[in-house]
Amino acid sequence: MIKSCTSVKLGATYRREGTAFQVWAPDAVNVKLALYEDPGEYNEQGLVTDHEGGTLYAMVRNEDGVWSAQVNHDLHGTYYMYRIESAEGGVCYAVDPYATAVSANGCRGAVVDLAKSNPPGWEQDVRPKLLKPTDSVLYELHVRDFSIHTDSGMKYRGKYKAFTEEGLRDSEGNALGLDHLEELGVTHVHLLPVFDFRTVNELDGYANGRLSREYNWGYDPQNYNVPEGSYATDPMDPIVRIRELKEMVLALHARGIRVVMDVVYNHTYTVDDGPFERLAPGYFYRKDGHGNLSNGSGVGNELATERPMVRKYIKDSLKYWAEEYHIDGFRFDLMALIDTTTMKEIVSELRREVDHSLLFYGEPWTGGMSPLTEQTVKGSQKGQGFAVFNDHFRHAIKGDNDGRGRGFTTGEPWYEGAVVEGMMGSIHDFALHPEETVNYVTVHDNLNLWDKILVAQGMEKQAGLLRLMDGKLVDEGDVWQATAASTPYAGIPEEDVMSAATVRRSLLANGIVLLSQGIPLLHAGDELLRTKYGDHNSYRSGDAINAIRWSNKRPFKPVFDYYRGLIALRKAQPAFRMASREEIEGHMEVLRSSDRIIAYRLTKPAEQGSWGQIVVIVNGNEHEMPVDLPPTPYRWNIVVNDRQAGTDTIQTLDQGKAVVPALSLMVLYEDLAHMKQGMTAVEIEYERRDQAYEGWNVWVWGTGVQDGSIPFSRTDSGRARAVFYAASGTERIGCIVRLNDWEDREGEKDWFIDIPPDEAEVRIALQSGQSEDCDTKAQRDIAS
Repeated sequence: MIKSCTSVKLGATYRREGTAFQVWAPDAVNVKLALYEDPGEYNEQGLVTDHEGGTLYAMVRNEDGVWSAQVNHDLHGTYYMYRIESAEGGVCYAVDPYATAVSANGCRGAVVDLAKSNPPGWEQDVRPKLLKPTDSVLYELHVRDFSIHTDSGMKYRGKYKAFTEEGLRDSEGNALGLDHLEELGVTHVHLLPVFDFRTVNELDGYANGRLSREYNWGYDPQNYNVPEGSYATDPMDPIVRIRELKEMVLALHARGIRVVMDVVYNHTYTVDDGPFERLAPGYFYRKDGHGNLSNGSGVGNELATERPMVRKYIKDSLKYWAEEYHIDGFRFDLMALIDTTTMKEIVSELRREVDHSLLFYGEPWTGGMSPLTEQTVKGSQKGQGFAVFNDHFRHAIKGDNDGRGRGFTTGEPWYEGAVVEGMMGSIHDFALHPEETVNYVTVHDNLNLWDKILVAQGMEKQAGLLRLMDGKLVDEGDVWQATAASTPYAGIPEEDVMSAATVRRSLLANGIVLLSQGIPLLHAGDELLRTKYGDHNSYRSGDAINAIRWSNKRPFKPVFDYYRGLIALRKAQPAFRMASREEIEGHMEVLRSSDRIIAYRLTKPAEQGSWGQIVVIVNGNEHEMPVDLPPTPYRWNIVVNDRQAGTDTIQTLDQGKAVVPALSLMVLYEDLAHMKQGMTAVEIEYERRDQAYEGWNVWVWGTGVQDGSIPFSRTDSGRARAVFYAASGTERIGCIVRLNDWEDREGEKDWFIDIPPDEAEVRIALQSGQSEDCDTKAQRDIAS
């Protein structure tokens, strides 16, 4: 039986006077520490395969299977491996799975003084303020994509240091790079994997000083506790990648942007020569009922997170990143393959021991069948302090991921209810509170938003979308030339980009996300109408497909400004960032969910200044639609329409309804500082033969000012009078004269009062027992 030792500190603990090494290898019969002065001899594939010749130090085993050694001199800059002898007599070398620094391509561990990796100001770095998870606006980004294109204007293209470059502008003065992110207003940059991954040769191009040609998203872990070297300016120096990733974090923090790290603790790239198998054969990987490696990841293996030492490793690793690199949150790849107990412990321990504001979220699904019974799927996060990706909402908004299937914003009817559920934070679906749902339309996987809209509208040929497989054209040829010949923005008028239906659908999709309860996530470049030329799986498709084209900001600046405005609105108004189910149920009311129209209002869950209730309207129709607004005597201020978005008033509205343009959003707020102009006073004079007016009132609707019960007041003439107001532009209102709460009523049919245009007053005379067919037009006396 293998004993676990979850309280032991593993890895290399550096001090100037000496370094302590501890490694868990429970089945080994002998383990020795091998130290090297250099990283070894690299072959043409960029690998070191011969680890003989190191200075060997004996290691001592304790009863839990932990082997220890102490070397009493300064080892900074020294490389190391573990030499393991098995019971069968085999000998192999392994990189320390707890290594915090490595040689190029992770071939050997390295001992470093981490204090030497701290950039100037690192000790003073603080996490940008975050009160609650729903205050977040996430931006999912690949390090290389951000800066690799020549039009980025960046010196450190494809590198961590590109995020430290300031003041970059295009020819029209538009901010690029880091300044662009700050201008956009996102609160978190979510980085695709930046730990050391296997499938990119960090030395490609290194010898002759050119940029590497190799590309991968990075979901193939090799050394979990070390930054990826291909994003560093010098992958051969173990400390450079550490310093430069810290510089990146420091630069983002200085702009008020937190950093989320995409982590892959569900599988490793390989098993036999992976980070764990040589040290603890058979322990770190989950097996099926036949004793074979299970494949819930879809790539041949899955980590057995439910086992104590695997759980320990994951928690230790996450804590290290949060403390040493000041990482502010973690996104878990295929989180359903991580048992729920482990996820709960991760969240509770890191928030308690590191920082209470750390953000945790992940994919609540697997990549295949898994024998794990305690899977972290949708619903298992309830009340546990972490969030899951909301694929229900995603599908309702856009349709399927890669095909022509449509959702609300791409033209399919009957999705209003599902979109409303998502906009309410899915609290009546799988979430207990809105902070448990990450709302999004597209991310790195599958067709990105622009391409999905093109495919859903049947515009592939018009846009010249490409057919690729594993990063290569199906019909062969040069990908760069193919992208240059593609026309993904055909049909968008240069003089009015906001008029194009495809543009409006894209803004509608992410607009819904940004105006919903929960945690919004945007895919990098959506605000620039980024295309991947139809590639639905660009994990190794290279820069021609994946690079962000910063030149898009010039023609699509109105699109960027719209995104920036929606984010500013969300950040300015607490009503869009409610934290609990109770708040949403008490302060969010659906006004309409039919005919491709969604409308809801937010009442004040927190102080909003002069803003009263807020109304959000989403029009998924290809034509404008009139929508009734809640009755109020106060003016409506429009802050989002089909052209602009933000917190400033675009237009004021005194009417009781709004006309919402095709495929667009509208956000209005009740201006408590200004009454509506041009209201019509409606006076109903009511006469009863029995003179018994006690309890009688008129119930009105459609006024745009004050619907509901209006009491009668007795007049000197022996009649009763009720006065109320109708908003400007109101053509007809309905009324019923009733006793108390429907104890009796005048007539069996509802009455309607027509309001002539531009009238200041309308008077109506009603008598008890008046004929059902009474023409109220004949009874009224209009006074201007």
